[in-house]
Amino acid sequence: MNAPPVLEMKDIIKDFPGVRALNNITFTAYKGEILGLVGENGAGKSTLMKILSGVYPFGTYEGKIILDNKEVRFKNTKQAKSAGIAIIHQELNLIPQLSVAENIFLGDEPLQWGILDRFKMYNVTRTLLNRLNLDILPSETLKNLGVGKQQMVEIAKALRTKARILILDEPTSALTTREIEVLFRTLRSLKEQGVTCIYISHHLEEIFNITDRVTVIRDGATVGSAPTRELDEEKIVAMMVGREIKEMYPARSTIKGDVVLEVKDFWVAHPFRPGEKIVKDINFSLHRGEVLGVSGLMGAGRSELLAGLFGAFPSDCGGDVYLEGRKVVVKNPGQAISLGLALATEDRKLLGLILQRGVSENISLSSLKELARFYVIDKLKERRINENFVNKFKIKTATLDTPVMHLSGGNQQKIVLSRCLATQPKVLLLDEPTRGVDVGAKVEIYRIINKLLEEGLAIIMVSSSLPEVISMSDRIMVMCEGRATAILSAKETNQEEIMFYATGGGKNEGE
Repeated sequence: MNAPPVLEMKDIIKDFPGVRALNNITFTAYKGEILGLVGENGAGKSTLMKILSGVYPFGTYEGKIILDNKEVRFKNTKQAKSAGIAIIHQELNLIPQLSVAENIFLGDEPLQWGILDRFKMYNVTRTLLNRLNLDILPSETLKNLGVGKQQMVEIAKALRTKARILILDEPTSALTTREIEVLFRTLRSLKEQGVTCIYISHHLEEIFNITDRVTVIRDGATVGSAPTRELDEEKIVAMMVGREIKEMYPARSTIKGDVVLEVKDFWVAHPFRPGEKIVKDINFSLHRGEVLGVSGLMGAGRSELLAGLFGAFPSDCGGDVYLEGRKVVVKNPGQAISLGLALATEDRKLLGLILQRGVSENISLSSLKELARFYVIDKLKERRINENFVNKFKIKTATLDTPVMHLSGGNQQKIVLSRCLATQPKVLLLDEPTRGVDVGAKVEIYRIINKLLEEGLAIIMVSSSLPEVISMSDRIMVMCEGRATAILSAKETNQEEIMFYATGGGKNEGE
């Protein structure tokens, strides 16, 4: 870059009790570029961005932040916003019950003679929405919009404060393919307008698609920075994890066994629309040592299918389910566990873990009955079993009592898997098992899955990543609008064929 950087972070050091999170890290961004920021969970990305956005004020870290060749010392987030720095968090910071305009002006509403000036609010909001090519009414209630449009409202809110540096933290985690395309068009448009975007993502295909340059950090230090066109996936992964990963998807040679699960004409009622079904007439069989991948666009009914089979969906379910040839009726998760089903939910933080509790307690959550004697938990047995999971899956934790909220996303996901496996299931239901975890942790989870298959477990895996679902599955059931539109051989299909069926191509398939 010939022009001087718009942002420099020099020799940043940040310590937490007993841990150095950032160690003399250096970071540079230029005007009108989309800069990818990548690293494993716990590498320091979020900590660095919290310093930049004023969450961690000056005085709580060492080093300098330089904007336009002038050092700045933010005492709070308000000062950072005033300097033109805005952050779009993975969990949107909006109020669903308010209108689009009210969300954009929240906390800074315009007044005229002491009365809220809605005319100005709507006019400014309309201008911002036009700038982003959004066909949304300023008066529209936010909860009526999809997640993708809500995210655009968050970006419009940032632009109203004249943001020059826009930080996006895992912005596509809840977006559909079409919504991602809209987001990328928006970011490219902002780039042309001179806005600098810092794009944080674990999805390397997005990094290569949208960024101009990539900075990699590892263990709180800058490893390197280069134009995206000079990098490839192997180089970035090696920089992130400190070693070369030769096989992203480890090979396995499991032998498919007998049918362990058979599902016939399975359906799940829509929770909010009486008389409608969110999952419709699903048919499939699952063998021991097999992964049945489930693919489809958001809203296709994938997660609802798994929750319904596990007895965890709030509305009625129907159809026939056979486990090891015996017809079963699953009315609740407790019954599912006793029958040999286990579910790793999509949102591990909300539904899979108690973040404030320790590693051992979280692993034991689903198997307390087996650990109890006369209604008293056998603590020695519990710790012995849980130590085995920690060692087997290489969970990085200081102690078994460390609250899981302090662990990385990859280690949290391993704890969720450990909790499932502690119940000794016959069928494991995995809903987005690698969402929000870094590349190194993904490979470890893939190896765990392969090991479980070798031990004879049967797995149904929902995944939004087409390379993942193709590489890790034996067969792939594609869903669209609650129906199975195809069941494909993973070895014989490709991304284009899956997307064809995911968008409504083909007819309802059985086996």
